[in-house]
Amino acid sequence: MTRAWLAELGRLALILLAATALGALAGQLVWMLLAGLLFALSFHLYQLYRVHRWILHAEDRGNPPDAMGVWGELVDSLYRFGKRHRKRKERLASLLDRFNEFTSAMPDATVVIGANNEIRWLNEAATMLFGLRNPQDIGQRLTNLIRHPDFIHYLAGRDYREPLEITSPVRDDIRLSVRIVPFGNHERLLAARDISHLYRLEQMRRDFVANVSHELRTPLTVLMGYLETFGDMADEFPAPLRQSLSHMQGQSTRMQGIIEDLLMLSRLDGEGPLASEQSAVAVPGLVSALREDAEALSGAGKHRIEAEIDETLWLRGDAKELHSAFANLVSNAVRYTPQGGAIKLRWVRDGDGACFEVRDTGIGIDPEHIPRLTERFYRVNKDRSRDTGGTGLGLAIVKHVLQRHGAKLVIRSHPGEGSVFVCLFPSLRVVRKLPEAHSARA
Repeated sequence: MTRAWLAELGRLALILLAATALGALAGQLVWMLLAGLLFALSFHLYQLYRVHRWILHAEDRGNPPDAMGVWGELVDSLYRFGKRHRKRKERLASLLDRFNEFTSAMPDATVVIGANNEIRWLNEAATMLFGLRNPQDIGQRLTNLIRHPDFIHYLAGRDYREPLEITSPVRDDIRLSVRIVPFGNHERLLAARDISHLYRLEQMRRDFVANVSHELRTPLTVLMGYLETFGDMADEFPAPLRQSLSHMQGQSTRMQGIIEDLLMLSRLDGEGPLASEQSAVAVPGLVSALREDAEALSGAGKHRIEAEIDETLWLRGDAKELHSAFANLVSNAVRYTPQGGAIKLRWVRDGDGACFEVRDTGIGIDPEHIPRLTERFYRVNKDRSRDTGGTGLGLAIVKHVLQRHGAKLVIRSHPGEGSVFVCLFPSLRVVRKLPEAHSARA
């Protein structure tokens, strides 16, 4: 028990003792005791009234009332608690002001989204890049304000591993890179960055590559025509000149391949994903034709080439692009597999999707190079790549074609153990068809 409570009990005891003494002298003991208790109760009610009024009127809390006994201790405790609370509130307000200043200065749009896609908070950049208003749009569904189909699909998909690029709803000349990060209790943080400058630079690069490739194509065609004419007269040339002519023809053919690949990459760069309503491609026939091409490229049975094909498995997509991607993988396997090695092509189901796989027993690739294999002109062994006739663009084409078909490329390899290249296609592109023989009998 605290000292204040002991003093309060002592004070009550004195009041009752005095009331008892006076009551005994006056012969009114009961009435005097009741009067003493009423006096003590009135004192405490008055103290309670003063404390209550002080608590209700915030402007007077800085000057606490003078109170006695337990009430004085209570007032002092409330005053100290209020002082600590005000200091903590001031610190939080200062931190909030600093946070608001920080987010306002950020060039990236930032939006906090609730479980039902409602806007809970946004910064000034979100107003400039998305046209969102604060506080008018707080509580509104984000999909009601940003109606871009790709954005709505991205937000609903819950797969935020890769950023989304869209045009700003405010200005058509602003290109945005959007990322979403889940946090808290089913909340998400949306961050969008203006990448218009990078987008324009990339567009300039694509235009430059396409224009240069087109400009080189005509003079190269003329040059190859002359070389072909000279080749018809090669028997009349001395041996050193014939050798040089053969070398020139090989290099010009390689240059033509590079130009064709660059033009195809430029076209793929400028186009978005393919619609899922594309016509069905007869992939079984395509893979069978690629097996025959691989045997022709190998020549005289230098490689053992096998194929496992699901004849009922077709694919919605672009036939020319799929042929180009698959042909690049098959030709790479032939070029980088030593004589006597084995190459296996597989076109089979993979769960609800489909899988095209090229497996070889070639020289293999060090795992450290695998992440960069799909970069343009990236070569593990530059001299060997040139000797085998590679342009350095084949796997870049494969990557772009697969991206347009919503597929992904998986590469597994180790030096001396061969390589496996796997193209995984989603279920929405898979079409099941009866083999032609069954259809004819039906």
